[in-house]
Amino acid sequence: MPDITISLTDTENKAMEYAAASVQDWADNAVTNRARIAVDEICGLLMTHCNENEIAMAVGKDAQVTQAFELEVVKTAAARNAEADAVAPE
Repeated sequence: MPDITISLTDTENKAMEYAAASVQDWADNAVTNRARIAVDEICGLLMTHCNENEIAMAVGKDAQVTQAFELEVVKTAAARNAEADAVAPE
């Protein structure tokens, strides 16, 4: 499981301590919830793709996310940004 580290200034940390009982718990919850939303979006896109193309879907969300990337139903945000930059007029 990858570890993600963020750095806050003293002021940002004090502000977060005002906003949340635990800054770490708040950050963990924010990232975990956003990931859950992305998993649901990816699984929905995969289901549509598989139904339209008569492809058997993998079983389980972990396998479905992997399958979506393997079938190029989805790409990373970094890849999408690089593609957009490549076609953007200068």
